[in-house]
Amino acid sequence: MYQFSRGIYRELSPLVDRSSGARSVFEVRQALLRACEASVERLATDRHYFARPARTLFGDIRSYFPVCRQEQVYGVVERYMALADEFVATLPRNGVDPQGNPLQCRAVTRKGTACQRAPLPANGYCPSHQHLAETEDCEVPALAA
Repeated sequence: MYQFSRGIYRELSPLVDRSSGARSVFEVRQALLRACEASVERLATDRHYFARPARTLFGDIRSYFPVCRQEQVYGVVERYMALADEFVATLPRNGVDPQGNPLQCRAVTRKGTACQRAPLPANGYCPSHQHLAETEDCEVPALAA
């Protein structure tokens, strides 16, 4: 997954605003790399609850670039995050996430704790919580109308 965050960093690091008085260029580039890695890692591990990864990453890093480069920066971020999302969607699940951690059901129990059962590969919910996946599918068309 780091090839995506490093790709974003390599393409954006030459565009960093050099007139930043309070922080050195090295510190800004380091913060840029950390933000890219954190966003791609979250996309890989928490894909269902990360609605707009490109927008989130752009919001985190936009202050490091001059105003005249903002559109270019957003284009780069959007392109790489879309590629990372496609890559994560094609990964075989086999009961583990891309880092090797066992998958858990996306549902929350009545006590407020996360469900500990293994999810089905189709939607991320265990057999006991399949009704939650069905309601997600029904809500999307209702909001579009």
